[in-house]
Amino acid sequence: MPLAATSIKTRFLSFLCSLPIRFPWLMLLLFALLSAGSVLYTRDHLGINTNTSDLLSQDLPFIKIRAQLDKAFPQDASAIIVVVESPTPEQTAEAARFIEQHLQAEKSLFESAYIPVDNAFFRKQGFLYLSLGELESLSDKLVDAQPFIGYLSAHYSFAGLMDIIGLALEGREQDLAMPLDPLLNTIDQSLSAVKAGQTQYLSWQQLLTEKSFGDDQTRRLVITRVHLDFKQLMPASKPMQYLRELAVNVASQFPGVNLSFTGEVALEHEEVETVNRGMIISSVVSLLLVCLALWVGLRSFRLLLVTFISLIIGLALTAGFAALSVGHLNLISVAFAVLYIGLGVDFATHLCLRYQECRQQGLSTEQAILNSMNTVGRSLFLCAFTTAIGFFAFIPTDFKGVSELGIISGGGIFIGLLVSLSLLPALLKLLPIKPLPVNGKTLLPQWVYLFPFRHATGVLIAAVLLALLAGAELTQLSFDSNPINLRDPNTQSVMAFKKLLRSQTDSPFATSALTDNLAQANELAARFAKLPSVYEAITLSSMVPEQQEEKLEIIDNLNLIMPVQLNRFTEKPEKSDVRAALIKLRDTLRKAIEQPVQSVDLTVLNKLHRDVAEFVLYADAQPNPADIYARLEDSVLKLLPHTMLMLRDGLSATEFGIGDLPREVKSQWVSADGVYRVLVLPKQDLNNPEYLKQFVKDILDTYPKSFGLPIGDVTSGQAIVDAFIEAFSGALVMIVLLLLVVTRCVKTTLLVVTPLLLAALLTGACNVLLHNPFNFANIIVLPLLLGMGVDSGIHIVHRLKHQEDHSQLLQTSAARGVFYSALTTLCSFSSLAFNTHAGTASMGLLLAIGILLMIICSMLVLPAMANKIGFK
Repeated sequence: MPLAATSIKTRFLSFLCSLPIRFPWLMLLLFALLSAGSVLYTRDHLGINTNTSDLLSQDLPFIKIRAQLDKAFPQDASAIIVVVESPTPEQTAEAARFIEQHLQAEKSLFESAYIPVDNAFFRKQGFLYLSLGELESLSDKLVDAQPFIGYLSAHYSFAGLMDIIGLALEGREQDLAMPLDPLLNTIDQSLSAVKAGQTQYLSWQQLLTEKSFGDDQTRRLVITRVHLDFKQLMPASKPMQYLRELAVNVASQFPGVNLSFTGEVALEHEEVETVNRGMIISSVVSLLLVCLALWVGLRSFRLLLVTFISLIIGLALTAGFAALSVGHLNLISVAFAVLYIGLGVDFATHLCLRYQECRQQGLSTEQAILNSMNTVGRSLFLCAFTTAIGFFAFIPTDFKGVSELGIISGGGIFIGLLVSLSLLPALLKLLPIKPLPVNGKTLLPQWVYLFPFRHATGVLIAAVLLALLAGAELTQLSFDSNPINLRDPNTQSVMAFKKLLRSQTDSPFATSALTDNLAQANELAARFAKLPSVYEAITLSSMVPEQQEEKLEIIDNLNLIMPVQLNRFTEKPEKSDVRAALIKLRDTLRKAIEQPVQSVDLTVLNKLHRDVAEFVLYADAQPNPADIYARLEDSVLKLLPHTMLMLRDGLSATEFGIGDLPREVKSQWVSADGVYRVLVLPKQDLNNPEYLKQFVKDILDTYPKSFGLPIGDVTSGQAIVDAFIEAFSGALVMIVLLLLVVTRCVKTTLLVVTPLLLAALLTGACNVLLHNPFNFANIIVLPLLLGMGVDSGIHIVHRLKHQEDHSQLLQTSAARGVFYSALTTLCSFSSLAFNTHAGTASMGLLLAIGILLMIICSMLVLPAMANKIGFK
């Protein structure tokens, strides 16, 4: 009965193998129709989901907390941070408001836009948010400047400004207590800038108040929530395009203002742009290198052609399988095509090389095809199952992005096997090759092929020593969970993001904690504030400043002397003769130099006198002197109204409590459902990974129900590491069990698995030595290396079983198949190592290292092991 069953099984397999040879045109037509149908189905049913929040299981605790945060405070979800910077606080504030208004008007692209520290409420109550010391300092400076402001309000013109400077220099303005040196220096800078054809505005806020407003005001953030289209490869394409056009508009209207865009959405958008640009070049280079490698290995245009036809049809069918099984691609599963080409070409390469070898031995075309399928086909079946296990092991993990990749790529492996064992033989029948002449020459010296057999002991000792050293080095292996480090460091969003990380007040790595009531939020903020890694913890209560009575008393005193004067600056300045005012100032400066004023540095007077005289000569020599003088007037007076009206608004402050806060302020700290927010700002620069991990640890240890970008990065990184450890170890165990079941031999299984484990150890050690840590991008390489490593071992061991003279192993089609399969994959991915996208580059580097080590272990260590244990 067993013999009869075996005979039936053998005849059935022989019948299946003969079908492509007997009906090659029918087989070709069948696959052409299937691939055409697959392409059409893919076009209509395969979407793309570029939402990175969907890459991980929605059941993970930190994902749930993020969902709660986004629901409670939607204005910060899917947001772009517009960073507005300029040399002066006034320009920064005006440009930020201009941007805010334009974004709020574009409802089709932007859902909301706001400036966290600037609105009508903050402009009125801003002085109360200063510390008492800061407000007292500001008050002293404004009292000193009051005579100057009073005179200027009564003589609001360029000539009026020059006059009061002249009066002060002559000593006739006795009440002017403000220092003159800073004013004279800034006017001198304006003269030089206009003369050089540059635009530079005099900052009256910095001049009159210096640092009395507390934080640096030359940077403002505009937070805008955008409408994303996740059916597109770049969901934020339209909003980002509008922002870039707006930046050009701002540059023309606000000279000196610089815009940059960052935040999660902008970073992801520019990342895809970078990858796309790099992939175009990489794809062309990879295709040429793969063709070259296949040509060197196959040395036949026909075999090269049938290999590519099989790959293209297999790829089309795999895309259809993706549409049918999953329905969409994500930012990780989109790599299925690259993985399919890297692994699918192995099947075709081994079959074609074995077919070529059979033809050289004198077999006919049909006999060579059948022999190849009967010999190599069996190992291909086992390779397909072991590789598919490597992918399917990711399906139950929490890393949904790779889970979907596992479904698609695992199914694609069997599709590639089916194509290689049905369509490829039919193509070989239709496009037969002439056997290459056997000249007895080898590519390498004979001693190279015999080396692992003659020096088996030395090879194994070296392998053991390297394994021990690699194991010690692996203790330093790390996972970089900061996705910023994966991106092109020269893109605008990355540079802006890293710059903000150095700020203690504007860090995009601030985290949020949600509480049920204000008392709990305040208590939690107090606990956060005690942490050494925390700069500040803010709640709704923080929006009500302390010591309001004392501060309002200071403001009331200022109100006695300033508001009427400040109202004058709502109007435009009076017209005046700028040239005449400069000449008058020049003469006054000369007198002041001859009779020095004790309160003014003589060096400052000399330089300004010289520059005023040179400026007048320069302006008079121009074709249109009036335009030059008008530019100087604009440079000096343009920002004055902003500063004066800001002072006026600040002097209208009144006492208020939490109940008096406007909706736009409250909405940032308490949701419509009564959820209260605690915002925690980091103290250290979180560009440093150690500071990042410590900050996240401190926050989560204090209150686990917290979320922010740093928590998302670190915890998702840990989730991904856990997923890959779980999947990789599970896949390895299942592969070992499958090999044991199929081969029924522990020795054979060890021969296949041991070189793979050695290659994995060495790859990890090299990664440490090259400072190329595992990250979100290159960790995807692991299933590919696992599949290739197992496949190589299976092919070599299978050939050893059927090779009488083991010393000729490295000259067989099996060894060449392993080498050229690895070479084509290496060519396909090596160009990625030079990509500007750091994550893609690290992926290419890891692949190059892993493939090279896998080739060495499979073709050097494995034969040495087989020789030493007397494997037959």
